[in-house]
Amino acid sequence: MIGILIISHGNLGDSLIHCAHHVMGGNPPQLTHLGVTVQDDPEAVTLKALELVKQLDSGDGVLVLSDICGATPCNIAGRLVKPGKVECLAGVNLPMLVRALTYRNEPLTAMMEKALSGGKEGAMRICPGDSHAA
Repeated sequence: MIGILIISHGNLGDSLIHCAHHVMGGNPPQLTHLGVTVQDDPEAVTLKALELVKQLDSGDGVLVLSDICGATPCNIAGRLVKPGKVECLAGVNLPMLVRALTYRNEPLTAMMEKALSGGKEGAMRICPGDSHAA
């Protein structure tokens, strides 16, 4: 099973995980977050992130999800990437996380692509009278 680490500003990752627990109906294993604040030393956070990746990897790899591309959490996540072993996506949202959790028994590359498409397809304009089934 692929591990999932969310690196984000503040408590965003914790909130996403809480929502995913609700949507998925349980407590998914090998899923954690690392919140970054303005007071944090990026080098210290990177060391913590590396340790979390080791803990989450059961041999199938780890997908790191981050919030804003170019911001400190994403820059830290980018330092963790080892193609084929540790991959990273920016712009995390709940549809992306749910899709990642749903396909985490697939190969890392396939799971990453499913998560990315879930994140993109999960963002849409809703107009009056629209009804969209999840």
